[in-house]
Amino acid sequence: MILEKKYTKAYLEDNREEVLELYAQKHTKSNRPAILTKKQRKILGIGKDRGIAKVSNVRVAPRKVQIVLDQIRDKDVREARAILQYTDKIATEDLIKLLDSAVANAVNNNGMAEDSLYVAMCNVGQGVTLKRYRPRGKGSASPINKRTSNITIVVKARD
Repeated sequence: MILEKKYTKAYLEDNREEVLELYAQKHTKSNRPAILTKKQRKILGIGKDRGIAKVSNVRVAPRKVQIVLDQIRDKDVREARAILQYTDKIATEDLIKLLDSAVANAVNNNGMAEDSLYVAMCNVGQGVTLKRYRPRGKGSASPINKRTSNITIVVKARD
């Protein structure tokens, strides 16, 4: 049973569990079900169990951000915020804003309780690199790479 366009809103609402079970199963490349549209995901309630916040091109190197993210992974939101407030790293200011944004998205968009939230996933990737050069001896130059980070924080409710 592959999900096609013929499935209406009423069908998806009536057979929600069956369709979710179909997409939860492991598939091979050849018999993978069709990708759900945004409207179909909304009807099925996929993605309503979390709050996500992303920021791109933060002017801090990814390896410096990763050190701080490892400290707050799988912690309650209040505990993670306290850790960030008292950690003396350059990335904490941006991470506090991002964590507050993820919590606000979970509370306001998905109606979740702030007390039960925890940092389910947080990752950092490399953004664009600004390339600069520093003059050196005998007319040569050495490169300076000013790295940026793309950071994502996902908060979910504890079961």
